[in-house]
Amino acid sequence: MKIAALQMVSGTSAAANLQRAEGLLAQAAAQGVRLAVLPEYFCLMGRSDTDKVRLREKPGSGPIQDFLADAARRHGLWIVGGTLPLESPDPDRVLNTTLVFNPAGEQAARYDKMHLFAFQRGTERYAEADSITPGTQAVAFDCEGLRIGLTICYDLRFPELFRALSNPAPCDLYLLPAAFTHTTGEKHWEVLLRARAIENLAYVLGSAQGGVHENGRRTWGHSMIVDPWGEVLAMQAEGEAVVTATLDRDRIARHRESLPALRHRVV
Repeated sequence: MKIAALQMVSGTSAAANLQRAEGLLAQAAAQGVRLAVLPEYFCLMGRSDTDKVRLREKPGSGPIQDFLADAARRHGLWIVGGTLPLESPDPDRVLNTTLVFNPAGEQAARYDKMHLFAFQRGTERYAEADSITPGTQAVAFDCEGLRIGLTICYDLRFPELFRALSNPAPCDLYLLPAAFTHTTGEKHWEVLLRARAIENLAYVLGSAQGGVHENGRRTWGHSMIVDPWGEVLAMQAEGEAVVTATLDRDRIARHRESLPALRHRVV
């Protein structure tokens, strides 16, 4: 199966961001991609945290969800909708949610981000809990015979989530829409993606925001696809891009047979 990480540099206009996402999805479909993954906050990188709260949608209804469902139908793609803001019980916060749509335009899976990023260094500060309500459930879904685990950005630092997604069966592919900061991404992004691939003997796809945004924030980018042996198959440093690779089921089986670490787990 050909898969793609779609890298964006989203701005403050949701309409403009959806237009740019449409262009990347069309490119992916033209290249024979079956599953395309948009980055975290693909629909909006606001000037303040409250911007995404104002953009929130009810589950199952709204222009962003309609866009994803329609694009999946038109392009015949599995589309993983990066993240978008959905209503939460707290009116001042949202759920940061990944939605998966199948080629018929039907919602196939939903994952609400569980781990909320916090970082403080000098004047650089992030506190997602100020505007986001955490999710509570790990989610994997079936896609054309593959088991695929859903994670988002900061989740990458929590290997126990990836292990939890391996029950009742190991995942073949983990997806990670992200908007890593330039500060943390420069040191941690690639090594963590490769570690999650190696320890789970699975493909990992990181689809990132990458560049200087309209709001002044700089994200790390480096969207990449990593194979079960930790080899980076494809990568784009910055700017918009369609980053593709072919997921080889036989490669997964060979690595798991030669290094049966998943069967050696004792905890």
